[in-house]
Amino acid sequence: MGLNTYCLRALRWHDKPLLDYCAGLKLDAVFLQDSLDPATSDPAHWKEVRDYATRLGLHLETGGGGILPRTPDAFEASVKNIEYNVTRAKALGSPIVRCVLAADRGSLPPGPAEQHMETAIRLLRAVRSRVMDAGLKLAIEVHKDFQAWEHRIIIESAGREFVGTYLDTGNPVFVLEDPMTTLEELAPFVLTVHLRDSVVYEHPRGIAVQWVPLGEGHIDFKRFLARAREICPPTHIYIKPITGRPPYVHQYLDPGFWKTYPKARAGDFARFLAMARGGTPYDKPMVVEDIPGRKAPEAFTAAIQHQQKEHMERSIAYARRELGLGVRS
Repeated sequence: MGLNTYCLRALRWHDKPLLDYCAGLKLDAVFLQDSLDPATSDPAHWKEVRDYATRLGLHLETGGGGILPRTPDAFEASVKNIEYNVTRAKALGSPIVRCVLAADRGSLPPGPAEQHMETAIRLLRAVRSRVMDAGLKLAIEVHKDFQAWEHRIIIESAGREFVGTYLDTGNPVFVLEDPMTTLEELAPFVLTVHLRDSVVYEHPRGIAVQWVPLGEGHIDFKRFLARAREICPPTHIYIKPITGRPPYVHQYLDPGFWKTYPKARAGDFARFLAMARGGTPYDKPMVVEDIPGRKAPEAFTAAIQHQQKEHMERSIAYARRELGLGVRS
């Protein structure tokens, strides 16, 4: 078991303090995501971090961010971005390179989803030799952009010999999926697993979703992990509680909503709807960091920093106590 460092972003820790924190919690691994270290682009720093993780006995995984070009002119820049992240991941000792196709469904470039899937496939094929020569695999994060069946088409079409899945349990609910659906669709391709909990419940305008600390939402992680052990290759599991965000409402009762998902599968949506009908809003205190339309007030900073650390440690405690994760502990 490890943790995903993005969840501690408000603390503004550099890479080595993050690794020290993981070792202090007696974790087995660290996923270095969206590093805030000022030396993050320095090759000498990559070796230092790799050696430091080795001394601490931590397995390390990492990667980059968004890769899908918004315009045809940006294609070559996207290729170079992936190649850079392959070089960095290799130097840090990561066996995979995390990639994100787009921030969310609404952030996809103009045009149908199939067009963007084809662009993603073409882009991935363009870097195949570079990735395979490095002995790595690209791990496409299950994000808020494509549904699991669409991810499967991208991976199988690009080539599963060098492309796989970064399975994040928090993002499927933002594309109308029960995470169990995502797991069952993408299990053969899973390279890394990141656990994040959500509440999912009915709302007057549709279905509301919100991220919460592990074990405090509606995801049955005992069932999820039992199934993952049956159908997924062995992987490290990272705790990733991104909290402090308000509920998001899928306004699926509005006929115009479905223009975004013209080929959504009725059975998958029915499973998600059943999940919502058994859910309720989150009823515990939470400082909301992401305020739509404006930056969080400076006075929130200390509270958000405390909350991110406390929610992480609460989630790790749950994973140890209830899920039996972790070797050192």
